[in-house]
Amino acid sequence: MAAAALCSAAPCATASLRTARSGAEAAKPLAAARGSLRPPLRLPRGLSVFAQANKQQDAQQQQRQQQQDAQLEVQRLQRAEARKREQVTYQLAAIAATTGITATAGFATYYRIMLHMADGQPFPYLDLACTLLLAAGAAYGMEMYARWIHKDMWHDNPVGWILHKSHHEPRLGPFEANDLYAIMNAVPAMALCLYGFLRPDVWGGVCFGAGLGITLFGISYMFVHDGLVHRRFPVGPIADLPAMKRIVVAHQLHHSEKYGGVPFGMFLGPQELEAVGAGPELDRMVAEFEASRKAKQAAGAGRS
Repeated sequence: MAAAALCSAAPCATASLRTARSGAEAAKPLAAARGSLRPPLRLPRGLSVFAQANKQQDAQQQQRQQQQDAQLEVQRLQRAEARKREQVTYQLAAIAATTGITATAGFATYYRIMLHMADGQPFPYLDLACTLLLAAGAAYGMEMYARWIHKDMWHDNPVGWILHKSHHEPRLGPFEANDLYAIMNAVPAMALCLYGFLRPDVWGGVCFGAGLGITLFGISYMFVHDGLVHRRFPVGPIADLPAMKRIVVAHQLHHSEKYGGVPFGMFLGPQELEAVGAGPELDRMVAEFEASRKAKQAAGAGRS
């Protein structure tokens, strides 16, 4: 009977063993699933606070940088607007002065001839020829005069430098103290024109022509020096002329004082530089100037 009981119990034990094994095997995925559901490892409290502080600091620094960039952009726009107003102001003054002087000179030339012909005299061809020759000669002579007075009286003379130094410093506003020299140079031109206008002979034509030549040089100097070189107002297509580009770069070398301030003249400035052996550097700077100008034009076209 005992053997029978053992035999009858064996199938039950085998079944129980199988059930236990299957339960263990079923429990493995469940244990793995429980393991995957465990919360992630947490940083120690000190490290977590440090990381959070770094994030806040980075965010604050980024915000400050954005504010600084915005302020710089506002300042840039304000400077551009102020420069535009200055250019408009100076351009209006230049146009008004040029128009008035040119109209006055033309009318005075015509009226002077007609006035001297009123008493039945023949057309004063010699008088007119002297006027035109002296106008051209005075314009050229003013370039030589500009070299001398610019160097000896404005740079080397402490009294003259008092006004001229404003031209070698950053300008505040549309005008500078150096502009007074233009008014001073206009006085002899006006005096010669007036004297020549009132004197009805060849000598009067000579004086009148000299005054016109000084006036012509002054107008040309204003447009090239103030407008083209220092960009105090736009000058239009003359900036594209190769000769004008060389004049611009030559005057930039004057402000650099690399060659002792040479050139001191304006329209023949490139020749002054060549005379002191600076011709190759002038050519190099002109090429760089042209390349930079083209790059700016391309960048502007790309933004538009």
